[in-house]
Parts: sequence; C-alpha cells; structure tokens
Amino acid sequence: MTKSQTQILLQASVFLIFIGRAYQHLFWDAPYRSFFWDESLLTPVVENLLNVSWQEYATSISTDRFIQNGIRIHGVLYLIAALCSLGIRKNLAKWFRIPIFLGGCSLVLLSILLTKEKFYHVAQFFEHSIQFGLPFILLYTYREHYNQTLLITTSKILIALTFFSHGLYAFGFYPIPGKFIDMVIQIFGCTESTAVIFLYIAGILDFVVAVFIFIPKTQKYTLWYAVFWGLLTALARIVANFYWDFPIQSIHQNLHEVLYRLSHGVVPLIVLYFQERSKLSNHSKTQKIVTSV
Repeated sequence: MTKSQTQILLQASVFLIFIGRAYQHLFWDAPYRSFFWDESLLTPVVENLLNVSWQEYATSISTDRFIQNGIRIHGVLYLIAALCSLGIRKNLAKWFRIPIFLGGCSLVLLSILLTKEKFYHVAQFFEHSIQFGLPFILLYTYREHYNQTLLITTSKILIALTFFSHGLYAFGFYPIPGKFIDMVIQIFGCTESTAVIFLYIAGILDFVVAVFIFIPKTQKYTLWYAVFWGLLTALARIVANFYWDFPIQSIHQNLHEVLYRLSHGVVPLIVLYFQERSKLSNHSKTQKIVTSV
C-alpha cells in the first residue's frame, strides 16, 4: 500500500465517522436533551436568565424545537465535514479544513454528552477516542512536516483507549449493556449466560490489545486482531438487527452505527502501514550509512 493509498484510507475513515454521525443527527436523535433537560444543572439559568419556571421551560414546544434544530445543525456540520475530509488537499485554502476541525470538536462534545447520559462512566467517553481523535490526526498529516513517530504513538493510544474502554463494559466492570448481550444472542443463537461468557472473554482480549500494541514483538499480531475485531463489531450492528420482514428499515435504523464504528478496524490497519513504512525508511537510512562508510 502506497503513501497516497493510506492517506485516502485515512480520509475515508474520517469521512465514515462524520457521515455516520450526520446520518444519526439528521434522521434519528442525539443526547443533547440530557443536558438541556437537566433540571438540577439548568434550573438557576432558566429561572434567573430566562425568567420562566422550570416546568414551563421543560414542557415548552419552543424548547423542544430549539433542541431539535440544534441536533439538525450539528448534522449539517458533520455532513460538511465529511465532504471536506474527502476533498482536503495540501494546496487547498485553510478554510477548507475548518469544518473538519469544528466537526472534531463537536465529536468531543458529543462524547461528553454520551458520558453524561450513561451516568458519567469515564469509559463511555474514552470508548469514542478513535472517533473524535481521528479528524485531528487527519489534519496533522496535512501539516508541512509531521512527526511520523508521534502520529503512530498517538494512533496507538487512541486504539488502546477505545478497546480498553469497550472491554470494561464487555468484561462487566460496568453493567454489561443489554444491546451487547442481545447482539451476541441474535448472531450466534446462544443463551444469555453463554453470551455473557463470550463478552467476558472479548473484554479480556480488549485489555490485551490495549497493552500488547505497545510491545514490539506482539504489536503486529495485536494490530491485525484489532483490525478484525473492530470491523466485526461494527458490522455486527447490522447483522444482529437485520430482519427480512422489513430489510430497508432494519438497515436504516442501524447503518449510522456501522459507519462511524468502521474506523475502529481501519485505524489499526493504517498504523500497521505507517509502522511498516517507518521500518523500511530506517532500513534504507542504515544501508546508506553502511554504503557511505
């Protein structure tokens, strides 16, 4: 795989993240109400600044419309960022990169809201590390000169955080999400107890990935496993929730989750390439030194 092909793969990954979130925000819902309907947090603001009671604010059609419009605006931002991530080039004006940056910042905000919605589980935030980190990595690769070692290390950290956080849920450190168990049962046709054991093992392997990708002798094999498992868990959203009775609706309801999770398998593949290229570069430099001597 050439450098240009890998750059295209990186752009495609960012595009999938943004287009998946755009799909979610434009057709479905996002957790902004967890903030705007937080009575304990916003009551002083609503009653003192807006001069209305909390009851009036919470039940107002205008409030709901405001939140819904905010969700749609973020959806449009993600859509623009998705298109820009495919079209970005080194010779383009800086403004072309602004939507990607703003989209990345919005993904960080979205991860915070998802964390709030899940009772402030720290793992819920870091489970999205690849998704909110990759747009900034893409922008970094378009700098005049970038440090490839820093790029590889940062990407590995994002992978480790994502897999480790996912593992905390599968392992049972946090309550295992019902949708995890349901997906395993739907795909394998097993019992609930077997699904829990499967997830327990998967969680342990997630922990292994988070550690072994930093060990030189095991990182290559670990990254290949991460490619396989990352793509598999993304596609599982469609497979587990597909019904022949209403196929289009099944895909429509779950496609956005597949799109933004595909990066969990693609990013380890990109790291594999960059590491291989780094080795070849170092080997070439060594040969030149030996030849000159």
